[in-house]
Amino acid sequence: QVAAASGHTVVLVDQSEEILKKSTKGIEESLKRVTKKKFADKPEAGAEFIEKTLKNLTTSTDAVAVVHSTDLVIEAIVENMEVKNELFKRLDKFAPEYVRTIFASNTSSLQITQLANSTTRQDRFGGLHFFNPVPMMKLVEVIKTPMTSQKTFESLVDFSKAVGKSPVSCKDTPGFIVNRLLVPYMMEAVRLFERGDASKEDIDVAMKLGAGYPMGPFELLDYVGLDTSKYIIDGWHSLEPNNPLFAPSPLLNKLVEEKKLGKKTGEGFYKYK
Repeated sequence: QVAAASGHTVVLVDQSEEILKKSTKGIEESLKRVTKKKFADKPEAGAEFIEKTLKNLTTSTDAVAVVHSTDLVIEAIVENMEVKNELFKRLDKFAPEYVRTIFASNTSSLQITQLANSTTRQDRFGGLHFFNPVPMMKLVEVIKTPMTSQKTFESLVDFSKAVGKSPVSCKDTPGFIVNRLLVPYMMEAVRLFERGDASKEDIDVAMKLGAGYPMGPFELLDYVGLDTSKYIIDGWHSLEPNNPLFAPSPLLNKLVEEKKLGKKTGEGFYKYK
């Protein structure tokens, strides 16, 4: 959406036409919300903005066919190293002759270096971590591996700026900047609650009123998805099993096992209607 709105030609790829229709509808609804604020007094300009943005956007279920004429591929699929590697490996076979084609991952927790190693273009591979909800959040973390060329890195920074974001740079370290600080913070909140030191409600209120956070850690966990949070902490724990900040949580594991994953399932640490 943000790439199309900033004048880039975008092909959105997913597994089925049904998913793509749902995604396109979601983008249209999101654009309407954006135009209400951006063009509050100019409804005609708002309608033109939506039409122009959607013209820049097409869809496909065939990633291999699309990659032939692409300058930048941004992967944003499930947080699973094996699945991501398989996709990049497949795409790499069909885009080797295009020296300019850069591969990037939107992963929030997996090693970019490991993903890059599944391809033959380690110098043209980096991380582009956008933040949810992307149309509203200004930040993009640009991740440079030891193999990422300076030209590739600069191209990713330039692209981030071109879509109206504020890029920050980080080495390929677990969680990059934001999640490396945020996930252990959320896990410490869960441990505080597990020990019975404070209620989850009071912990949330304390962090909102005492630290100025828009959401408390339990509200944020439910928003992010408890399954996603568990996947991240489990992955880091396997990398650094002796790091107490990466220790798994029995309560988080239990909730995920019970399919209480947060807002998306109607219940996590809190219940939602």
